[in-house]
Amino acid sequence: MSKSPATGRQLLNGIEASGTFPVEYRFAHAKNGNRHLVVVFANFSAPDDYGWSNGVFDNVRANILWIRDRFQGMNSYYLCKDMDFSLEQSVATLIFNVMKALSLTPDDVTMWGGSKGGSAALYFGLRYGFRNIVSIVPQFLVGTYVATVHPKVAAFMLGEGVPEENVRAVDAILPELVRSGTNREANIYLLSSPQDEQYTAQVEPFLGLFQGYENFNFIYSESPFITDHTQVTRRNVPALMGIVNLLADGMPPRLGFVRNGYEEPDRDKSGINAYLSGTSMVRDSQSFPPPTVLSPAFNAEVPMTGAVFTGVAPGAVRVSLWEHGKFLGSPPVAPDGTWSWELNRSWTKGKHLVRLFAVNAEGFHSERSEVPFTAVDAPAVPSFASGQGMPDARVSTVGHSEAAPMVLAPVAHEQVMDARVVFSGAAPGAAQIGFRENGVLLGGAAVAANGSWSWDSGWPWSPGVHIVDVFAVDTAGGESAVTQVPFTVMDVPAGAGAVPYYGGTY
Repeated sequence: MSKSPATGRQLLNGIEASGTFPVEYRFAHAKNGNRHLVVVFANFSAPDDYGWSNGVFDNVRANILWIRDRFQGMNSYYLCKDMDFSLEQSVATLIFNVMKALSLTPDDVTMWGGSKGGSAALYFGLRYGFRNIVSIVPQFLVGTYVATVHPKVAAFMLGEGVPEENVRAVDAILPELVRSGTNREANIYLLSSPQDEQYTAQVEPFLGLFQGYENFNFIYSESPFITDHTQVTRRNVPALMGIVNLLADGMPPRLGFVRNGYEEPDRDKSGINAYLSGTSMVRDSQSFPPPTVLSPAFNAEVPMTGAVFTGVAPGAVRVSLWEHGKFLGSPPVAPDGTWSWELNRSWTKGKHLVRLFAVNAEGFHSERSEVPFTAVDAPAVPSFASGQGMPDARVSTVGHSEAAPMVLAPVAHEQVMDARVVFSGAAPGAAQIGFRENGVLLGGAAVAANGSWSWDSGWPWSPGVHIVDVFAVDTAGGESAVTQVPFTVMDVPAGAGAVPYYGGTY
């Protein structure tokens, strides 16, 4: 199933199942046709075992491939289970299949990861000849680290009882790979810090092994605000994102040995504060009051689609609405001070906090108002085999009283990577499901006793945008409201089908 983040880049989920171990992944297409691929490996604390999936890559121009480190319920450093390194080979197969599907070479790829993911980025980047490697606070002695800090992972990777000879064997993998001089031409960016509790044992002793590497860059981050392993990464994300965008543009920066930090937390900031205050566009509430929200009410429940915001903003010409720092809209203010606004897409289910301010004719801003609310969907329907939730599809109820069918696949605005498109969903109580495009009836499908349904047209869909109206039919022949599903069938190059389930259609 694909999701559309706030940036508009769809996340496509899939699984590479051609190797010994199935490998799950997420993928986002590049912006503006950028011809680069960033492969992202997860750290131990990554949500759902997908690293760096919290929006940090939103502004990166390249294609992004996130690889999940979850195999039979456990983490693995993307290396092995019970010393079976066919797990590593399965991960490599995914990377090469995606790379080939994009018509790229290893010179067009960047390995990226932090901590556990940093070790994986360095290992896969060197071993498989990828041009660019960003390795953030990695562990070099992987066997010792998991045996000491993550005993369950150690048992999964190294075998029952965690034999000492296996610990030593996995400890040697990364140092010996670097010592051998494999892939000496790679652009390597290694970040660490003396404030990282793992630095002395896991990084510093191995830096000398990179002396023969032509483009090795060591970023030594030192700051009084770095207190532990995870803080090293957080303090350096903006600089690291700059590096990866340069790599995506084919311009690898040459850094050599770089020190950053040297913050002055106690310096006098009165000068800059005075300047910011004097040039601020925000006026105080007495001279220019913030906008008032009349609806929705504070902490109200609103429908995911069709919720109208209303209010008053005296002295303003428009109101600007934002959520999580992202712009939502800017409705005009009427002469009597009233305004109204509706989001042009569905709200995600759950809690929201919208912040808004007024703008006057001179362009000055008011102080902010806030409206917290909870977006809710239609009444729940019985669960069925797929176990997936309500998609982001537009429902038209004009002239109908019956509930529109739930469509689970394809997801609205999905980029389908196969000319064969299979529709599926649920419509409890309905007898049949019908499908129309541009007013033309395409076909129908029976609804099972548990409310689920599935339909395959039997013909290949042409590349491009399609908008299909899906409707339910009851036993008396009455039609329901329509669920409108827009999707795009991608013109996949020959050979790209080598990645099973590519695009998240599994």
